[in-house]
Amino acid sequence: MTGVLKLLSGVFAPTLVLVMLSATTVLAGSCPEDCSEPPASSAPINIYSQTTPDHLSPVTKDALPRVYVPNHSSNSVSVIDMVTLKEVDRFTVGLQPQHIVPSWDLKTLWIANNASRTKKGSLTPLDPKTGKPGTAIPVNDPYNMYFLPDGSSAIVVDEAVKQLDLRDPQTMALKSVIPTPTCHGINHADFAADNSYAIFTCEFGGGGLVKVDLQNQKVLGSLTLSKKGMPQDIRLSPDGKVFYVADMMNDGVFLIDGDSFTEIGFIATGVGTHGFAVSRDGTRLYVSNRGTHHMDQSHPKGPGSVSVIDFATRAVVAQWPIPGGGSPDMGNVSADGKQLWLSGRFDSEVYMFDTTTGAVVKVPVGAEPHGLTVWPQPGRYSQGHTGNMR
Repeated sequence: MTGVLKLLSGVFAPTLVLVMLSATTVLAGSCPEDCSEPPASSAPINIYSQTTPDHLSPVTKDALPRVYVPNHSSNSVSVIDMVTLKEVDRFTVGLQPQHIVPSWDLKTLWIANNASRTKKGSLTPLDPKTGKPGTAIPVNDPYNMYFLPDGSSAIVVDEAVKQLDLRDPQTMALKSVIPTPTCHGINHADFAADNSYAIFTCEFGGGGLVKVDLQNQKVLGSLTLSKKGMPQDIRLSPDGKVFYVADMMNDGVFLIDGDSFTEIGFIATGVGTHGFAVSRDGTRLYVSNRGTHHMDQSHPKGPGSVSVIDFATRAVVAQWPIPGGGSPDMGNVSADGKQLWLSGRFDSEVYMFDTTTGAVVKVPVGAEPHGLTVWPQPGRYSQGHTGNMR
């Protein structure tokens, strides 16, 4: 990995990006599809061009169409059939599962059981062809997980210790550590268009962001937002210019210029702004508003909603309330783009939004569902979380 990453030091010219990504196939094994970037041109960038419905990888062809829901307080995973909209299975996993993360090579779904405040954390592999779990691997505090863009390492977000643990993406053996001492509650991430750096959110201590150099594996800097809050999810705009940061206490989305690492705007959305999913055509950002500023299950049936932001105008173009209240958290979009699935964190249910009408179907699951994933999803490879695909 080190040799490849050094190729990108200095100026990140498109030709050097091609070198890195072609070398990736040697280091990380064969790509799920062609992982090389398209030739440089004057055409606008669209980082989601390979995540449209017609870009399902052959690797996923035998995957069951399912929604996998980690029930944090039930220590279980609910399995939902996307056609019948019914729970068809539920199995026990490790302590306090947080997110279900598609592997870089699209072959495995990893259940991140972070076992808060204990040393009993683990990662449970799940076979998407059978919908069944395998044997858990002990891993300290796997709150969330991402992958280096070349697939050579998993990045376990070790929230409690304020660090990023780089691990073998198959065995999860520890390879190296990136300390992030200024980032209290390191949380979610997204990657620059050229994959040279990532920005992680810092949930606690008033909130902020940290920028990490992926080549040299070190922190480049920290950013304190203009209003103290609690940053949650983060996603990059299709043109690769702006990072959108959900803030649960400020009820909206901060806009960050990633290259200069500066705050450039704010979009009000709804109470308890929390998670993101990108539409299959890459034009809209679905924003889950959890309906509360509280962190526990004592406030169910809040004014939860989904705001739809148009990337081109950076404006909210639709607002979808949850009838009877709810607490939409994390999730993703179906392969065809017609369904948006989100966990109902404080209501023991998940929500399926029709992305055309905003109509909602509720499906009962276990206690405190969190970072669910929808599978399969289009894309050449997974960057982690609940399916940040490129």
